[in-house]
Amino acid sequence: MFRLNSSVIIFLLGMSLCFFACKQSGKVEVKDTSEMHKATPEEIESLVEQFILAEAGTTINIPAGFYEMGTQLIIDNLENVKIIGAGMEQTILSFKTLKVGAEGMKIVGKNILMQDFSVYDAPGDGIKTHNCDGITFRRINATWTNGDKSKNVVIDECVASHSRDAGIYVGQSENIVVKNCTAFGNVAGIEIENCTNAEVFNCKAYDNSAGILVFNLPDLPVADGKRTRVYNNEIIENNHINFATPISETPNGNTITMVPPGSGVILMAAKEVEVFNNKILKNKTAAVFVGSYHLTGFPMDAPNWSPFSRNISIHDNEYERPAALPDMTKDFGKLLAAKNAHGVGKTQDIVYDGFWDESTGKDISENPMNICIREKGMEEMHFTRFDLRGGEKDIKAYKDYTPFECDYSVKTDVQMLTQL
Repeated sequence: MFRLNSSVIIFLLGMSLCFFACKQSGKVEVKDTSEMHKATPEEIESLVEQFILAEAGTTINIPAGFYEMGTQLIIDNLENVKIIGAGMEQTILSFKTLKVGAEGMKIVGKNILMQDFSVYDAPGDGIKTHNCDGITFRRINATWTNGDKSKNVVIDECVASHSRDAGIYVGQSENIVVKNCTAFGNVAGIEIENCTNAEVFNCKAYDNSAGILVFNLPDLPVADGKRTRVYNNEIIENNHINFATPISETPNGNTITMVPPGSGVILMAAKEVEVFNNKILKNKTAAVFVGSYHLTGFPMDAPNWSPFSRNISIHDNEYERPAALPDMTKDFGKLLAAKNAHGVGKTQDIVYDGFWDESTGKDISENPMNICIREKGMEEMHFTRFDLRGGEKDIKAYKDYTPFECDYSVKTDVQMLTQL
């Protein structure tokens, strides 16, 4: 969701800079460039030369125009460099025909400012920063003009740590495999967001604020994702303090700052998700949370999107509640600590916020969202289903899980990717 610690961030899957810099500031459409000034070969050569010859304190001004770049632009270990365009819609750097390098721009340095330009169609990351101390992105748009989502993505044997957002993030993509990866010390270990056909398996998520997240957020170019399987993972002791940028600080703050430390798996507005055969151990607030977007308090009127989680299957996981109190630093953690079905200060194994689409059923006992739970020893587990419709003064919590005893399985179409 909002990457700030650029020394450890992995920018993945066609979202790159625009995801953390533009997400909260509104959708920026791809500009019709047919009437723009097309930079001449001499102008492009001059721009490349400015990057090559840049020194500490250099300001690189990029005039208005459409620049078809054949090589990437690099700032290597410099301080106090400014890269200034004429505006997101006035200065466009297109890397569609890039012949040298994978990223559009690669930046290493200290006190770097990038402002007022767009990066189009890089073969890899639009802008990649590494080992930067003090970097500002202002009015930057990174996008791909041939579609809004990546397809057929494999992330294998990767390690991600100490990100203010998600260590390993996949967003608005289709056909994804995340396997054999390790994520620790992040706010979110692994996040699958607005994606379709995803599998996360044989991964380790530990010492994050939250282990594995499957979200669907509104107002993104790709709306509701569906069909995610999370299995054979070790999701252990994700009790790290949430150090995400506060939501009030634009443009980088967002919903991840609301995640309570001590969360194993969080499903929010998720569709067709199966969580099974995982070790979900010693997460001090809740092992698995199934929720809707209602708890964010944000607007929920978005086209082709639903705030509810539905068609969820949780089964055959291993749980262990720690000898610790639930986290009290975030609102939802406070709710779980103070009001649950098993007593004040009790860690929960499975939590369901209890919101449902009332057009699909009149009563929660009908299980209208098809939330299916089949865990061994369920009668000994801490399960809480909330009724939050009455507001803060009328919160109800129930331990009866029997309405949700059902079977449901998710089928993905990524078999070829799992073998890569």
